[in-house]
Amino acid sequence: MNQSSFERLGEERWRAFEESLASVRYGYKLAEDVDPDVFVEGYQLVARDLSVAQARGYSRALIERLNRLSRAGHNVLYVRRAGFLASLLAFVFGGFARRVRLEARYVAVAGLLFAVPLFGMAIAVNVNPELVYSVMSPADVSSMESMYDPANERFGRERQSDADLYMFGFYIMNNVGISFQVFATGLAFGIGAIGYIVYNGLVIGAVAGHLIHVGFASTFLPFVSGHGSFELTAIVLAGGAGLILGHALIAPGEYSRGEALKRRGRDAIEIIFGSTLMLFIAAFVEAFWSSSTVLPSMVKYVVGAGLWVLVISYLVLSGRNRAA
Repeated sequence: MNQSSFERLGEERWRAFEESLASVRYGYKLAEDVDPDVFVEGYQLVARDLSVAQARGYSRALIERLNRLSRAGHNVLYVRRAGFLASLLAFVFGGFARRVRLEARYVAVAGLLFAVPLFGMAIAVNVNPELVYSVMSPADVSSMESMYDPANERFGRERQSDADLYMFGFYIMNNVGISFQVFATGLAFGIGAIGYIVYNGLVIGAVAGHLIHVGFASTFLPFVSGHGSFELTAIVLAGGAGLILGHALIAPGEYSRGEALKRRGRDAIEIIFGSTLMLFIAAFVEAFWSSSTVLPSMVKYVVGAGLWVLVISYLVLSGRNRAA
């Protein structure tokens, strides 16, 4: 059966299921005129149609529509009824990673836009040290040097009196602010998100290249090895979410731009929420682990490598059994 015939046969029940979802109150209560048995049957049919569409390689738009209906029905029947905590756990231990995989194209583009400028600038600054001033002011460069001076008792901060808890809050505010800038500027048809992703890659690359060039690699690299997996991945994911918004506005398909943004915005919000949780973890590691001078560098490198494996494994594997 081709896609056109498949859609023609399923359109009526999909629309009926959409109408029943529109009547849901408080996240899980069906309207009085909706038969629960009919709703469950509609959910099962949508889930079956989603499986068929994926197996036959039908269009992304159709698969996204059926996936959205299936997910909404699942939330009504299982997740939201169990309460906020159960919903959060279901998201953390499956939903977030599944959403990232579904939006892998956007995440991959954001990753390239971030990584290429980062590594390119890091190499360029080592070849021509003056390039660091093309993206950073002399005062910022001096401040960065003082933060990673090997003579410091704690790294990653200028004032040694700052408590770890204070720095934890500072890192959260700074990192989450960057993440939301990258995400929200996707509303400028994706151009703003692209600009922020590239710019952050250039700045981070310039910092890394400069500190390595001036001989602070022994303090800088152990410092970033711990939290880098969470922080850098979260920035890329926020960029991918911003690109989703931009693409919805540029190519809304059969919907108006407002409707396309509304539909795809829900998916982007899932990613930005998950990336924000990752930034909280990154801030905790950065404040209480990365800045320590007591731990040997090799220990930090080993833990850092393990955290990269953990983050990648989570995004690749988490939620696969439940999705099946």
